[in-house]
Amino acid sequence: MKIADVNALSNDELTARAQELRHEKLNLRIQQQGGRIERPSRLTEIRKSLARIETVLTQRRRQQAAQAK
Repeated sequence: MKIADVNALSNDELTARAQELRHEKLNLRIQQQGGRIERPSRLTEIRKSLARIETVLTQRRRQQAAQAK
């Protein structure tokens, strides 16, 4: 996911997407252990997408906390 795509989603959508990516990452790691993964680069893509999502969620939480003060 590109950062523009991540910014366009709501917090609930981001949380759901992160959960989906974690599940996909788990399945790919299991396939990797079995030696039958087709696209090993997909693990890197998922890891980076998760990092982007977590970064945006953290930024939004900090913004809300700052506005609440």
